[in-house]
Amino acid sequence: MTAPASTGIVHLADRTPQLAGPEMVAALVPPPQFADATFETYRADPAYPSQQETKDLLQVFAGAAQPAKGGFFRKAKRAETKPGVYLDGGFGVGKTHLLAAVYHAMPVRRKYFGSFIEYTALVGALGYQKTVELFRGSELLCIDEFELDDPGDTMVMTRLLGELVSSGTRLAATSNTPPNALGEGRFAAQDFLREIHAMASSFQTIRIDGTDYRHRAVDGHAAVLTDAQYEAALADAAVGGLASDDDFSALLSHLARVHPSRYIRLIDGLSVIGLRDVEPFADQSAALRFVAFIDRVYDAELPIRATGTSLDLVFPDEMLAGGYRKKYLRAISRLVASTLA
Repeated sequence: MTAPASTGIVHLADRTPQLAGPEMVAALVPPPQFADATFETYRADPAYPSQQETKDLLQVFAGAAQPAKGGFFRKAKRAETKPGVYLDGGFGVGKTHLLAAVYHAMPVRRKYFGSFIEYTALVGALGYQKTVELFRGSELLCIDEFELDDPGDTMVMTRLLGELVSSGTRLAATSNTPPNALGEGRFAAQDFLREIHAMASSFQTIRIDGTDYRHRAVDGHAAVLTDAQYEAALADAAVGGLASDDDFSALLSHLARVHPSRYIRLIDGLSVIGLRDVEPFADQSAALRFVAFIDRVYDAELPIRATGTSLDLVFPDEMLAGGYRKKYLRAISRLVASTLA
């Protein structure tokens, strides 16, 4: 079999990746940008005291610090009685960094770190009972970006986590609350606890305030290239690496034929993602698949080069006003960061 190219330009629409259950399990570690995340490297914003308070509490949860006799650590000491912590906050306040820090700091042998969609994809690939057997006896499960908008997936995860907690597994989870969504920040934790009502008492909820660090130094718009700039950018990337080059509509059609659990393999080996003739979404299913794809691109720290419509404008107002608002806003935040990388 011919080895895959390591340099040049490829088309994602030509890739048909496969991913077996054991490979999916092996991938349950923090993504590259958080491979070395620690509590020490988390920079709490002094303008938002809850960031430092959360860091202190999680250090106790992970066994990296002892609760003090007074002050905030009184709360931390109470949190030790619960097997799970849930971090509630907006985009870019460091929740994933802190979650990865918990993973790295906790001195246990069997621990896993994955996004909500990775765990549900694993259930889909292996079946519920085999997934339970796989994780039973694990000491820590970290779940990034817990989703509440799919009742079926939420019920499956609630049942899975309930079985694991009963066997001694500790849990750490995050979810996103967009800072400009009126009222949502106040109720995100309650939404989470309501949806996982069967085991809500297992979680200590922690609110983290702050601004999106990805937008602190940018104007909030994704970079758009001319055709000439696009060609030059991909040519440069292809000299020492592997760049993808796809028409936006062709990629969306291909994503519909690839299970989201395989998106990580779809971008394997790439150094740059190229998208031609980007245009706004007209179909919500296509938009949601693209969000899942961008999550994997962002985790892999891949820059995006694009022509056409600015990628922060691809989700129409009616989509942003709907039930998947949080997902779309998260994707916009990541798209802006990836095009400027």
